[in-house]
Amino acid sequence: MTQKARISLTGTDTAKVNDVCRQIKTISDRTGVNMSGPIPLPTKKLNVPCRKSPDGEGTETWERWEMRIHKRLIYLDADDRALRQLMRIQVPDGVNIEIILRG
Repeated sequence: MTQKARISLTGTDTAKVNDVCRQIKTISDRTGVNMSGPIPLPTKKLNVPCRKSPDGEGTETWERWEMRIHKRLIYLDADDRALRQLMRIQVPDGVNIEIILRG
């Protein structure tokens, strides 16, 4: 039984998260390692409503700010060469990558 790596990617920009997924896919193709994913997880929406007028006078108008957090899961066979190349990926700002090895 081979060890598997579970890679979870989170970020606010979909294009950046998908770009990192594409880089991981090319690494798995080059090294010949089995890969399953990317599995898109539900998008988390963070809503912040705030008043437009700072002093409380005037009409009650609200601005609603929203930040969306996109998540992807990738399962990869934990090959030594593949993991070494995975560590060299240039991860853009705003994208978090978490790698967990499982037996």
